[in-house]
Amino acid sequence: MYQPIHQWTLRQLPGWLRLSRTIDRLNDWLGRGVYWLVMVMLTVGSWNVLGRYLGRAIGQNLTSNTSIEVQWYLFDLVFMLGAAYTLQRDNHVRVDVFYKNWSPRGQALANLVGTVCFLIPFSILVIVASWQWTANAWLVGELSPDPGGLPRFPIKTLIIISFGTLIIQGLSEAIKNLAIVLGVVVPNQSTTIHHAELASIDRNTNDDLNADTNNSMNSRDRDGGL
Repeated sequence: MYQPIHQWTLRQLPGWLRLSRTIDRLNDWLGRGVYWLVMVMLTVGSWNVLGRYLGRAIGQNLTSNTSIEVQWYLFDLVFMLGAAYTLQRDNHVRVDVFYKNWSPRGQALANLVGTVCFLIPFSILVIVASWQWTANAWLVGELSPDPGGLPRFPIKTLIIISFGTLIIQGLSEAIKNLAIVLGVVVPNQSTTIHHAELASIDRNTNDDLNADTNNSMNSRDRDGGL
C-alpha cells in the first residue's frame, strides 16, 4: 500500500513544487517591497524625534498625531507583511536545543509536522477570530480616537492579509520539506530549499519516477517470464 502512495506523491510533486516556486516569488516580491518601508519608517521616526525637540527650541509644533501614527502603521506593515518572507528565509527565532543536532531529513520532518499541525491551523484560527472584528471596523469606518489620527480599519485588515500570506508560505514550506522527507533532495546545510534548488528537485523527481516505472515494468516482465 505504501508504494502506490509514494509513487502518487512523487508524480504530484513537480506540480506542487511549481506552486511552491510561485508562492516563493510572490512573498519574495512582497518582502523586498517591505525593505523600502523600513527606510520610510526610519525616516518618519527620525523626524518625529527631531521635530519634537526642534519644535520645542523654536516654539512651534512640528510633529503631530498623524505623523506618529504613520510611524506606527509603517511598523505594522513591516511586521505583518514581512512575516511570510521571514518564514521563507527561515529567519524566525528557533529554540532548537534538539533540532540543530538532527539530520536534514529529521529537521524537514519536524518542519513539515510543525507547519501542517501548528502554523497553518493557528493562522486559520487567527483569521477566523479576526474576521468579524475587522468587518465591524470597516462597517463603522473606525478611526483613531486621537485628534488628527488615522483610520484604523485598513490597518486591522493587515491581520487577515498577514496570516493569509503565512498560510500560503507555510504550504510552500510544507511542499519543500516533503521533498526532503521523500529523499528527492538533501540540502547541505539547511532544510530551507531556495529557488535555484527547486529546478533540480523537479529533475530528480522525474528521474525517480522513471526509475520506479522501469523497475515496475521489469518486475512484471520477470513475473510474466516465470
